[in-house]
Amino acid sequence: MKTLFSAILMVLFAVGIQAQSRWESAKKLASQNKELILLNFSGSDWCIPCIKLHKNIIETDEFKKLETENIAVYINADFPRNKKNQLSPELKKENASLADQYNPKGLFPYTLLLNSEGKVLKSWEGLPSENALAFTKEVRDIKENQNK
Repeated sequence: MKTLFSAILMVLFAVGIQAQSRWESAKKLASQNKELILLNFSGSDWCIPCIKLHKNIIETDEFKKLETENIAVYINADFPRNKKNQLSPELKKENASLADQYNPKGLFPYTLLLNSEGKVLKSWEGLPSENALAFTKEVRDIKENQNK
């Protein structure tokens, strides 16, 4: 019984740490690697511009290079509506906290480029007008200017 109780406590602790640390981990990783943070607020199953943003920019190889080349850490704060797409309570709580801090108007999609301390460097309201190549170039240019 004691072992079972200890195991349950460890699982609860691990889940709490993981859910709480996604944002903190991104800031720490960005700080260590001198990266920026791309924070995207989306409604993945109801917001048509959000779906287009993910398909045309975020899911592209060009965008993925931002992470593999240590340009930016990506976080998606998703707010799905369909029951089948619901997030864990911990993730919902973290996304709500990020929205309170960075998206109080509740805009979707809303994408922010932040430094490792969480300071907003650039924001995109709605679907960016540029394609994936132009979007990622803009992110790269901002990072390059940060390093000067």
